[in-house]
Amino acid sequence: MSPSVDQILRFLKTLHPYDALSHEVLEALANRFEVRKAGPDDHIYKFGETLPGLFVIYEGAVKVRDENNVVVSHLVLRNTFGERGLLKEGTAVTSAQADEHTLLLVLPPADFRKLLDEHKIFARFFDRARKSSTRGRDLATSLAETLMARNPITCQADTSVQEAARVMRDRHISSLCVTDHTERLLGIVTNRDLAGKILAEGRQGDTAVSEVMTSTPVTLPPSAIGTDVLHLMMERWIGHVPIVEGDKLVGMVTQTDLTRFQAISSADMVGQVTRAATADDMAGVTAHIPQLLLQLVAAGSPHEVVTRLITDIADTVTRRLLALAEIKLGPPPVPYLWLACGSQGRQEQTGVSDQDNCLFLDDAASENDRVGYFADLATFVCDGLNSCGYIYCPGDMMATNPRWCQPVNVWKSYFEGWIQTPDPEAQMLSSVMFDLRPIGGRKELFENLQEDTLQSAASNSIFVAHMVSNSLKHHPPLNLLRGLATIRSGEHKNTLDTKLNGVVPIVDLARIYALQGQISAVNTKARLLEARANGRLSQSGGSDLLDAYDLIAETRLLHQAGLIKQGQKPDNFLQPSTLSDFERSHLRDAFVVVKTMQSSIGHGRGMLG
Repeated sequence: MSPSVDQILRFLKTLHPYDALSHEVLEALANRFEVRKAGPDDHIYKFGETLPGLFVIYEGAVKVRDENNVVVSHLVLRNTFGERGLLKEGTAVTSAQADEHTLLLVLPPADFRKLLDEHKIFARFFDRARKSSTRGRDLATSLAETLMARNPITCQADTSVQEAARVMRDRHISSLCVTDHTERLLGIVTNRDLAGKILAEGRQGDTAVSEVMTSTPVTLPPSAIGTDVLHLMMERWIGHVPIVEGDKLVGMVTQTDLTRFQAISSADMVGQVTRAATADDMAGVTAHIPQLLLQLVAAGSPHEVVTRLITDIADTVTRRLLALAEIKLGPPPVPYLWLACGSQGRQEQTGVSDQDNCLFLDDAASENDRVGYFADLATFVCDGLNSCGYIYCPGDMMATNPRWCQPVNVWKSYFEGWIQTPDPEAQMLSSVMFDLRPIGGRKELFENLQEDTLQSAASNSIFVAHMVSNSLKHHPPLNLLRGLATIRSGEHKNTLDTKLNGVVPIVDLARIYALQGQISAVNTKARLLEARANGRLSQSGGSDLLDAYDLIAETRLLHQAGLIKQGQKPDNFLQPSTLSDFERSHLRDAFVVVKTMQSSIGHGRGMLG
């Protein structure tokens, strides 16, 4: 049976972003939705067709395929689809087919565009582009939403003060927001409340927090600026300001957050490393990298700026260790070049990084030079990097491994062999070594080799085909569970690996475009931008992939920053339950774009239209 207008209205009230619209707008909107039925395997629309509107699944399930007929998404109740096509001249960029008996709500294109024009929150939900929001390190120009801890820890009004104290202790926080089952803020209880109203007055531990909390505390919206928060704290003599959107609690800003905001800069850290006399001195500086990451994310810096600044510190540490090694060991017997690969090579380090490096030696180097001086230099530098938090590479991809400390002519033979015989090991090594970037020493030892290798690799179609196949081994985390597939077992069960299944598939794709287009850049975003500029990627497809990369990389950094704010070590394992419907929807769409791109390149199509 088809849903009535009243049922559609109640449904929309539970679905973001419709739940943010006024009752009057929703009431009118409910009459505009058309109800469509589809049986198992019925086509809803096909690639290239004109879309009848925006689809919302009221009942059932839908399978979405790309232009190569590869399934890129399984959608279920409450999922929306068709918006990408509507935002691109109204033509379907995928095809959709019912998996079972399905009821769909279809909003006509004109109504969809009207909502986009008239309601910012609706437009924001469907705007998949990630816009630069760098505001510098000024509280007067930084929004509360960039300073706040998202998804703050909460409790119910009937929670005992003993349990509240235990939660604050275990989570390393100084306050708890008290909410009802709808996440509406009722009050706040702080350490000061527990000390002054429980301990000082001799009250029992089973006292409900509702008896000691500050009811209806002063709050600010996410759009408030940092100085609003600071002035409110100073005026009211408080150290915690809940951030509320509508009547829903969305974050918390503390005095500590404001103190941390401008506590450190990458330039200060680079200067301290340059003056360091030992690896231990440098370790004292790099210990502040998580705090730098938190500060940069809070300031709204784009992910590529955050990772570039963090990588700059690693580069400086490496060069300082090389200088200290030469002071200890004496001048090198022949010219050399220290190179980084992996995330440091791509200038994409986050709060979680190991080391990947190698040494190129001048061809005049003797075997004694290699196993003597340069082996000692590699050990000194790699040990120092490990002391500074850049842990030893689990795969031994380091200059301390004799295989990766060789004269240039040996390196040339390595690359020639990998290109001529692209077996699985050669594919893996090529993926790593195509991300090489000089850090310290004589850069000319690498320049000609890089140019010649790119040209040779690009002209070998068999090698390129193998590299394409290798690049498709990492899959975006998409499945039936609201479109996001989590890890099924082990220590990180029920989380998304934002590195291996998030950014790595895009890193792999960008490397293929660089190989095919002989692009010398190793940074992922730089590769994608150049691939789009030279036609390797279409303008439309390149923009989609860049937007997807921005969102996934930004989500990864926000997750790491959130852990740092809670006093935990940053990692790459994100629980989807910590994301809002809005965030999950955008993340799912970003993964769909990546999967579509993988399908396109896997079918021998270099461009995404």
